[in-house]
Amino acid sequence: MNEKLETVKKNVIECTKCELAKTRNNSVPGKGNFHSSVIFVGEAPGKNEDMHGEPFIGVAGKKLSLALERAGITREEVYITNIVKCRPPKNRVPTTIERSTCQEYLRQEISIIKPKIICILGNTAFNSLLGGSEITKFRGKVVRKDNQLYFLTVHPAATIYNQELIKTLQKDIRKLFDLVTELENSKKVKIDIDYTT
Repeated sequence: MNEKLETVKKNVIECTKCELAKTRNNSVPGKGNFHSSVIFVGEAPGKNEDMHGEPFIGVAGKKLSLALERAGITREEVYITNIVKCRPPKNRVPTTIERSTCQEYLRQEISIIKPKIICILGNTAFNSLLGGSEITKFRGKVVRKDNQLYFLTVHPAATIYNQELIKTLQKDIRKLFDLVTELENSKKVKIDIDYTT
């Protein structure tokens, strides 16, 4: 494990900066390969994650793992984290204050790992990182902002309620890793939305 990431993890576990510290069982720091070319960023931990202190291990996590497997990738090869590191009560959407209080942890994870691309999972992460909404309209697109590339797709939890989105998620994850291969081979990828001025 990377020493700097260990420090971030420790700080997340001990964090009491917002109200979520009072209702959580466990904080949920990011987990995975710190050499990964991709960081997956979801919304916030759910019930299973809160119990075990690990991201994406519930039903939504299984959907993500399956989509990765279909693309020939294991979870151990990537890094997975969330916008907010503690579970909001009853899985509600994290508030703006909770997101902004937690954003420094994500910023540190990104600066340590230096991913070639950040995969945004769902609307909350899309809004928090890029100010966007309506992920279904923009999924499958590559965004550049401040010299960082982002790839947009649906949150795996959405596939639980809408079975048709399972194929969408799997298709997007395959596309994501095709892009990663191109980036690793120093090829230019098509940017769909460019916030870099």
